[in-house]
This record gives sequence, C-alpha cells and structure tokens, in this order.
Amino acid sequence: MRGGYSLVQIGLHWLVAFMVPVQYLTGGSIERIHHAVHMGMTPSAWDVVQHQLHNYAGIGICLLMGVRLVLRIFQPPEPAAPGTWTGRIATALHHVFYAAIIGQACMGGVASYFWFGIAHYHVVGSKIILAMVALHLAAAAWHTLVARDETVDRMLLPRPAKNV
Repeated sequence: MRGGYSLVQIGLHWLVAFMVPVQYLTGGSIERIHHAVHMGMTPSAWDVVQHQLHNYAGIGICLLMGVRLVLRIFQPPEPAAPGTWTGRIATALHHVFYAAIIGQACMGGVASYFWFGIAHYHVVGSKIILAMVALHLAAAAWHTLVARDETVDRMLLPRPAKNV
C-alpha cells in the first residue's frame, strides 16, 4: 500500500505552495513604500495594495501552516522510505520547512505591526526558504525523473482510507 497524505493535507500543501510565490512577488513593495515615506513622498497606490496583499497572505500562510502542523501531528504520513538515511533526512527537512515558514510568517507579523528592526531577519529568512523550495523541487524532480518512485504521487493522490 502506498503511504501518503490525506486529501486535506494535500490541498493545504498546494494552497501554501501557490501562496508563497505571492510573497516573493509582493515583498519589494514594502521597501519601496518605506523609501518613499523616508524621502517625503507618497507611496504608489499599487505598492500599498501589494504591501497589504503581502501582509494578509503571510497571515494566511501562517494559519494554514498551523493547520498543516496539527494535521501532521495527528495524522502523520506513512514514511516513504522508513528507516533509511534518505527517509530521515526528508523527515528532518520537512520539519525544518514547517519551522521556517511559520517562523517567517511570525517575523513578518512582528516587522509589520510591532518592531521593524526584525525586518532584516525576515528578508534573510525569505532567502533561506527560497533555497529550501529549490531543494524541495530538485528532490521532487529526482524522485520523478531518476528514481521513478511514487514519492511525488504521495502529494498528488490522497492515501486510501484504512480499514478499521
């Protein structure tokens, strides 16, 4: 039997996967707004819209990742390669992904609403997450094109219901 994730877990994964690029596309607006204000100019309306989109999408990502974390704790996936070093590395990287994305969203909230001094770390976090996404995509491509196993299918097709 193929191990994997539930339909809800798969849906949440892909929803977050589509929301994360929004953060990269809208993040530059924040710097432009701060620069305009610093120069005594009015920021563009489009930058203000992007900034709001960035903030609210970040809050949404944090909430969705929180739900994903709870589901992963209570409905853990069956490991693709139990007991192997690659399976342990994959599990560790997934845990780091959860921590990094939730931590990134929390830092963004702090930077936006409480203390802008943390913004530099938020920017560094975005670069770390971007590198992790690249590694994640490379691993998915390797599993699909080289190993030709069912690893990627686990996040495309829901696991069958267990007979109780």
